[in-house]
Amino acid sequence: MNEEQRLLFAIAATYLRRKRKRRSVWIHGTIRARSQHGEYHRLVQELRLDEVRFQQYFRLDRTQFDVLLRRVGPLIAKENTNYRRAISPGERLAICLRFLATGDSYRTIAFSYRVGHSTVAGIVAEVAKAIWDSLVEEYMPVPTTEDWREIAAEFYHRWNFPNCVGSIDGKHVVIQAPNNSGSLFYNYKGTYSIVLLAVVDAKYCFRIIDVGSYGKSSDGGTLANSPFGNALRRVTLGLPEDTLLPGAEHLGPQPYVFVADEAFPLRRDLMRPFPGTTLPSRHRVFNYRLSRARLTVENAFGILAAQWRMYRRVIGISPSNAETCVKATCVLHNFLRRTTRAVSYVGDGEASGLHDISQVGSNNAAREAMRVRETLVNYFSAEGAVPWQPQA
Repeated sequence: MNEEQRLLFAIAATYLRRKRKRRSVWIHGTIRARSQHGEYHRLVQELRLDEVRFQQYFRLDRTQFDVLLRRVGPLIAKENTNYRRAISPGERLAICLRFLATGDSYRTIAFSYRVGHSTVAGIVAEVAKAIWDSLVEEYMPVPTTEDWREIAAEFYHRWNFPNCVGSIDGKHVVIQAPNNSGSLFYNYKGTYSIVLLAVVDAKYCFRIIDVGSYGKSSDGGTLANSPFGNALRRVTLGLPEDTLLPGAEHLGPQPYVFVADEAFPLRRDLMRPFPGTTLPSRHRVFNYRLSRARLTVENAFGILAAQWRMYRRVIGISPSNAETCVKATCVLHNFLRRTTRAVSYVGDGEASGLHDISQVGSNNAAREAMRVRETLVNYFSAEGAVPWQPQA
């Protein structure tokens, strides 16, 4: 660079510096008063005196909030600087939980807590990841062979479906259309979404989740492209060996299976209902018994959306941050299910009538998968029958 070029560069740099808008204040007055008037320092501290309202505000009671804070605190703590005092781990956790519980915009939460909206964006992403990292090993570990056996025992005890190790379904999480994404996130419902694929046990807890598939993907396609689907195809999930159905030794050992709706393929280890509306009685009974067991995943999604209202809104953040928040709510769901004293199991007990199964196209199911399904049909019509299943 010669002398003339250096001079032109210096002139241009000086011009740009002068043109750049200067901050009127380093910290806005409303933010400076956070410790006196911010929602965490006023309202939240008052709510600690009222257990019910505290739980309504955060979806966690005081004990659960404090336990969670002890877990994530070391991961989200920041150091004070010469310029400003760091936001405490408790306040950072409160901001994140409030976003998950309401789905309010970053700017709305920023005004309530008297912080910058960009600060809220950073806090939500960081704390949601910390929640997942700190809870997943205890509250959503990869099931072992013994875990699969325990899940199957619970399904048989609560839902009268033997050898069932989980209920599978996908949920579209509506997000704001990402820039330059085309139709990748556009789903059949006419919204933009990422997909939450979940395996749920008999107690409505998430055992395996896969988050982030494009909204345009079908449930079957999402399963096929997920790590869980790959493990299912490669027989590396650690499922127990085939075992006898209760009271039906003559049928021989049968595989452990997942249950799903008609959007998923029929496999030896994945049962779906019979297609069609005009079915023999035996097939209708099978569809009812399968649908009854499959309701666990539907109920889990309903509980999840009722607790964390971000699912009731269009999530206006990037797909990657939305994925992080979804994972955080799923592991928090398990945390709450296992640490709340009184938990009700929707759907336990006798059911009334057969569930209507919508008509679907035929599939190329393997003979072995069809044999397993037919064996379950025979079982539900004989040794495994329950008193209320003939009701139409």
